[in-house]
Amino acid sequence: MINYNSLLVVIDNDLSTQPALSRALELAAKTGAQITALYVAYDFSYEMTTMLSSDEREAMRNAVIKDRTQWVQDIIDSHNSDIEIEIVVKWESRDFEAIIRTAMAHHADIIIKASKKADDLVSVIFTPTDWHLMRKAPMPVLMVKDHAWPPQGNILAAVNVGTDDLEHARLNDKLTEIARDYGTLLTGTVHLVNAYPRAPISIAIEIPEFDTEAYHRSVHDHHMQEMTAHRKKFKIDPHCCHVEEGLPEQVVARKAHELDAELVVIGTVGRVGLSAAFIGNTAEHVIDTLHCDVLAVKPDGFESPIQLV
Repeated sequence: MINYNSLLVVIDNDLSTQPALSRALELAAKTGAQITALYVAYDFSYEMTTMLSSDEREAMRNAVIKDRTQWVQDIIDSHNSDIEIEIVVKWESRDFEAIIRTAMAHHADIIIKASKKADDLVSVIFTPTDWHLMRKAPMPVLMVKDHAWPPQGNILAAVNVGTDDLEHARLNDKLTEIARDYGTLLTGTVHLVNAYPRAPISIAIEIPEFDTEAYHRSVHDHHMQEMTAHRKKFKIDPHCCHVEEGLPEQVVARKAHELDAELVVIGTVGRVGLSAAFIGNTAEHVIDTLHCDVLAVKPDGFESPIQLV
């Protein structure tokens, strides 16, 4: 079961509402976790004010931090919650490093941050800070869209059951367990989705005797068998397991849309070198196509390149 003791929520100056704070309050109410609200304040112009002494620049920075701290407090007060929230305002130029280090220092179990709406009001935009967090934070990162989590909603875990790789298999288990925990927490329904590839067209062209349809059936049957074994292990309803042909970013996004999913749980980078680039790019292509909340999860043993100093 989800055992959150500490939540780090990122307050965004560019948003008129703070959906990440609303989501953090909802999770804290359900888990009893403590909340730390972080605002990263930085203005390069303050550092470039050469006519001022270092003491004067420090005074200006302190004034900004004090002002932003009160602004965050006003936002928290507007939510009319009885949950106490610690406010942290950091003056740092690299947002994602400040966020990750603050999460580490507060032993946060999860980072919660809002994603921005695109111009079409349906899709979302992930900023460079968002991508850095999802790639480098050692704890899960929940990217929130501005909507409620209604009961009896759908939670979708993107798995790769057709793999022979042990690390991927362990990540499949972790993603499924987390999705199931959120299903319990939100009284929702857990779905699993797995994409499998088509045969390369070049093979059919270069090898005329290659039976493309037989290949498709073989790959499909293999993934169905693996999905059956996986769902039985976690007692997932067979009607909630989806094995479809296509690229992961297309299959996962399509299924999330069809199910009107509230949350998609997906694994991100866990290796180094070329395999990390492949796994990471696949996950990021999927994330970039989703229009709902995304929970990005690292494999066990992941070490962040950001260190607590």
